[in-house]
Amino acid sequence: MPSTKIPDEARLDRIVAEARRAAEQREQGYRERALKMYPWVCGRCGREFTRANVRELTVHHRNHNHDDNPADGSNWELLCVYCHDNEHSRHIDHVRGAGYELAAPEQAPATGNPFADLKAMLEAKDRR
Repeated sequence: MPSTKIPDEARLDRIVAEARRAAEQREQGYRERALKMYPWVCGRCGREFTRANVRELTVHHRNHNHDDNPADGSNWELLCVYCHDNEHSRHIDHVRGAGYELAAPEQAPATGNPFADLKAMLEAKDRR
C-alpha cells in the first residue's frame, strides 16, 4: 500500500510566501514596469504581442546604458527580439565606424592550413 504523505502546511506557506515575494520583486524590475507602462507592440516593426508570446518582447535602453532606468521609462522602448538584436548590431557598427574600440579580446592569427595535405589525400584516393 503506497504511503500518503501529509503535507507540512508551514512549509507550504513558506513556499507560497516566497513565491509571492519573488513575483513582487520582479514587478519592481524595469521590464515589468515597462510592460505595464507601454502597449505590447514592437516600437520598430509594429508587431503586437499577447500573454502567449510576450516573452519575445524586450526592453531596449535607448542610450544603451542598462543602469539608466528612470521611473518615467523615458530611456526604454519595447522591441521584439529581432528588432532588438538589429538595434544592437547597428549600435556596434556605429561604434566601430566611429573609430572606437569595443572590448574584444585580441585573437592570434590562424596558422593552420586546412589544405596542407590535400594533394596527398587526392592522390591516395585515386590509387584506390
